[in-house]
Amino acid sequence: MIVQEPAVAEPATGVTVPDERDRPTALAILLIVGGVIGLVAAFALTLDKFQALTHPSSNLSCDFNLLVQCGKNLGSPQGSAFGFPNPLIGLVCFPAPIFVGVSVLAGARFPRWFWAVFNLGMLFAIGFVIWLIGVSVFLLGTLCPWCMLVWSVVIPMFVATTLFNLSRGNLPLGAGVRRVARAAYGFTPLICLLAYVAVAVIAQLRLNVLAYL
Repeated sequence: MIVQEPAVAEPATGVTVPDERDRPTALAILLIVGGVIGLVAAFALTLDKFQALTHPSSNLSCDFNLLVQCGKNLGSPQGSAFGFPNPLIGLVCFPAPIFVGVSVLAGARFPRWFWAVFNLGMLFAIGFVIWLIGVSVFLLGTLCPWCMLVWSVVIPMFVATTLFNLSRGNLPLGAGVRRVARAAYGFTPLICLLAYVAVAVIAQLRLNVLAYL
């Protein structure tokens, strides 16, 4: 876990510069990689949506069988939760973590309010993903490949961002929460793995995924 250190001053100039140890490099890389993967998935889903609209009888590239497909998801009312295709949300929102990650690697130091607002956006993202997982598994009975790719990157981005902000005090919930978050931050991969396993178990119990392999 990287503990926040105070800025230091260059002896020659007296200019205050950020300590390199203060930069959350791992989080920045995760945000960039996750944002790029999510953006690619959203773009692919957008293309498939266009194809479904222009050629309703054609098979989409992401339709493999009755279980693994995205056509049913894209054509459902839930596929346009806000009155327009859900992939457009990804096209608009996934550049945000890419911007934050690149900025952090470039040396930017965002104020606490910025991290809090960014975390609020990640909270919306994970909430939307959880809802989509429920719709896909329990209502539509499908597993959309590109959707699952989006799920797989939103989960670690939300977990890592939230634990980072809690551990740094960007979300002021008390010293006790800060200590717990600081300890849990290093276990982000394990936490995400447990989340993946939970989704896989739910999908298996509900859809009998192994029968389609």
